[in-house]
Amino acid sequence: MPEIGPFAPPRRRTRAVRAARRTGVVALATVAALALTLTGCGTQTVSPASVRGDSGGDGKGRYGSVDCAEATCIALTFDAGPGEDTPRLLDILKEEKVPATFFLLGKNHVLAHPDTVRRIAAEGHEVANHTWSHRVLTDLDRDAIRDELGRTQDAIEEITGRRPTLMRPPQGRTDGDVTAVSRELGLSQVLWSATAKDYSTTDSALIERRIVDDASADGIILLHDIYDGTVPAVPGIIERLKKRGFTFVTVPQLFAPAVPEPGEVYRP
Repeated sequence: MPEIGPFAPPRRRTRAVRAARRTGVVALATVAALALTLTGCGTQTVSPASVRGDSGGDGKGRYGSVDCAEATCIALTFDAGPGEDTPRLLDILKEEKVPATFFLLGKNHVLAHPDTVRRIAAEGHEVANHTWSHRVLTDLDRDAIRDELGRTQDAIEEITGRRPTLMRPPQGRTDGDVTAVSRELGLSQVLWSATAKDYSTTDSALIERRIVDDASADGIILLHDIYDGTVPAVPGIIERLKKRGFTFVTVPQLFAPAVPEPGEVYRP
């Protein structure tokens, strides 16, 4: 895929970006910023707030109970890992007592870093599905969609003992076939409200500023823990959003006491 236009990557590639290119992630991610308008003709999305009950949250977990009907909640999510920098990211999240949701790739990621996947789950973060090889699901038939999602489900379950209940379609692209297979596999589809386009820059300050500027209540932040500029930006993002009164939660905690429905497409 030619990389032209405003989202073309910088000439100098970092180690993590070069590694990501080998998995095909970068070429696909260059258009990820358009995903909110590319979810498929007629695809209906639902916001977490619209399905969350008013009886109080039950988001109990490692980092305590959060009621997002009262607190100003935001979910920090990371796509396309784990990678070499993910352990450092986990150290930061542990120190800051911030839970996150990780949408993991199967091929060359989950299989290459099983100890990191195990640690993500053990430290109270949500482990979710980002397909096997980052193929655009709307370009595939149902059998191929099932293979992309099912292989990652199996790989994660083998490592953690638990099958994910959430998925994020590459580029945010979904349609009736993707929805049907997601429902069959027990997976809710989760999009986002803020992205730093961190695939196109190694400037951590810029990544931080973009996320902070776009942060909103009940928001879902999209970052990638495979690019060199991203993990260094996370402490500043956390610090500044905490000062603004945000409470960090996992995606399931954002919905509590409601539970995301398999096949449904959620976007703040």
